[in-house]
Parts: sequence; structure tokens; C-alpha cells
Amino acid sequence: MTPSDRAGSPADTPRLFDTLRGEVVPFEVGSDVSIYTCGITPYQSTHVGHATTFITYDLLSRRLVDQGRRVRLVRNITDVDDDILRVAREREVNYLDLAAGEMARFDADLDALGLMPAWREPRATSAIPEIRKFIGLILDRGHAYQAEGSVYFDSTSLPEFGELSRLDDDAMLGLSAQRGGRPDDPAKRNPLDFVLWQRSLPGEPAWTSRWGFGRPGWHIECSTLCRREFDTATVDLHGGGVDLVYPHHEAERAQSIACCGAPLARHWMHQAMVHYDGAKMSKSLGNLVFLNDLLAHHEACTVRLALMATHYRTSWEWTPQRLTDAHDRLDRWRTAGPGSAALEPVRAALDDDLDVPTALALIDEAADAGRGVSEAAGLLGVLVS
Repeated sequence: MTPSDRAGSPADTPRLFDTLRGEVVPFEVGSDVSIYTCGITPYQSTHVGHATTFITYDLLSRRLVDQGRRVRLVRNITDVDDDILRVAREREVNYLDLAAGEMARFDADLDALGLMPAWREPRATSAIPEIRKFIGLILDRGHAYQAEGSVYFDSTSLPEFGELSRLDDDAMLGLSAQRGGRPDDPAKRNPLDFVLWQRSLPGEPAWTSRWGFGRPGWHIECSTLCRREFDTATVDLHGGGVDLVYPHHEAERAQSIACCGAPLARHWMHQAMVHYDGAKMSKSLGNLVFLNDLLAHHEACTVRLALMATHYRTSWEWTPQRLTDAHDRLDRWRTAGPGSAALEPVRAALDDDLDVPTALALIDEAADAGRGVSEAAGLLGVLVS
């Protein structure tokens, strides 16, 4: 059977949990797969939470390529938003210079971990004309309004708003307040409305628009980049960390339906959170374990194995013991030598909602029996020979 024959055959159809439908369903795609994952806001080094998320989509991509499919993965760069502007002011550097330096480190970290390169990695600032056009279409179709030099999406205008996260208004308001949504903004008609174009404050970057000088809101950047890079209204899969379900992905989905009259994605996939010291690993809390620190003291394959040991939909706590366990596992696999043992069972495990823990256990079993596992390990992006 040739790769083109394999691609899309029922036996090779992966099953993945879909956030919108709330269940594991067939991920039905053809020979060309479009995946959009939310990237980083480059004002700080890559941390373990970031890396775990991107490894998950790398594993999915590897299995799809293994099936003979072409994967086009776009991972955006949010190089203008409140956070990067704040840090640039604190460091007294230009926000684009800050972004360039952190993106170079980010790319080096992911390359060291063995991630396949993204098909495209566009910057938000590269899409200002397209963003303005996108916002104009939403306004023209009655789903947005202007107020005090900014443009807001009218969350009450779209019945689909809230379907992705399945949250009630109180829960959405709480998360909005935590995640920069500013529900108390007096210019809003409704606290759940979100900004599409915001008036720039003195000293902030600004672009001309028919609504005045300003800059894009966070959510509109991804919808626009996704549509521009793939030249389509609907992609096969949109993903990121589970903390992006609301408000970011909820807002993306709503504004894309409002603009294009079509769903942004056929499938929504989200990575669970990584915790450290009893709380979600995040920049705001400062409880971060940086990837470049780990790579400075441990082999990249060891770090990769440590980060993929838990199923992508299960939250977990970072501890140094993970590295010890991963190092021991890698030694056992390498001792077993080259070979294709466990390859087919590992493929089946990946097709079952990307069940990496089962795949790891299958390779362990084969290696402990003295059977070579290099091909199965390679499918997971781990080099053992």
C-alpha cells in the first residue's frame, strides 16, 4: 500500500477528543491536513508548559505524516499585545526587538527538542491590513460596534457564543477578568463583549484605521492569520492550551463565524495544564521551569520523554523525578538497539486519542524483552540509535 493509498483510509483515521463536541470522535481528514496552533507571546523564555503543548501537536503531526498525509501546521507569534508592550517598557527596549530575541530562543529550544518545523510562523504585526479588513466585515454584518475609538465584538449578536467553552455568564466573566478581558470596561455594551481594535495609548504602537489610530485586539489576530495563511475560512484543527478555550478560542470562533459565516475549525483540541508548586505553571504566577535551563543539563531526548509522559488531556505536576524516569527509559530503549518492535501497536495507541502513555509502555515492554524499538521511538520523535 502506498502512502497515498493509506491516507484517509478508515483503518488509519485517528480518534481525538473534540472540545466543541465534548467527546472522542474520528478526526476525519484527507491527504492534506491544516492545523493552526496558538503560539507564544515572545517576551519571556519558553517554559515547560509551552513545550508540552507544542510536543503534543508535534506527535499528532508525526503520526499524520507517518500515514502519508501532508501536514501544514501554522503557529502564530503574538508580537503585539498588552504583555509584550509592558515588558518592553520595563526593559526599555523596542517591543519588536524583544520579540525577535525571544523568538530566536524559542525556535532554538523547539528545534533542540526535535519538533518538526512549523509550515508557517506568522507574526501578528504582519497582518495589520488583513486584520482591518476582517474587522470591517464584522462591523458591516452587524456583529460589532465602535465606542471611544475602539471596536468591540457584540457577544449578544451571535447565538453560538459560549458553545465552545460551555460556561455560564458568571464563569465567563470570572475568566475574562483573570485573562485580560476587562469586563468592567465602561465602553462596552455588555461585559462579555471583547475588543477587536483598541485605541493605542501614548507611546504604544499604532496603525491607522477608519476607526482611528490603534492596534489589534488579541483574539482577532489569530482568526485573521489562520484565514490568511490557509486561504480558507475553515481549517481541519485548531488547538492550544486548555487555558485558551475561554476567552481566546471562544472569541476566535465567534468572530470568525460572524465574518465568514463558517466555522473556524472542524475540530478543536486542547492540551491540559502543567502545574508546579501546586499551581498552574504561568508567567503571571512566576512559577516557571524554563526549557533552556533543562536543555543545558539534560539530553534533549530525555527532556522530550519527560514532557510527553502524561496524556495530553490530563493535568500534571512538574517534578525533577520526571527527568530521572525519562533518563532510565531512554537507556533501556537504547540498550535494546535498532528494530521495528512495537511499531504497529504504537501507531494504534496514537490513533486512540493520542494515547502516548500507552505507546511508551508498549515500547518499554518490547525493549525490556530485548527487541529493538528504534522505529517506534522515532515515531515519537525520540532518537535511540
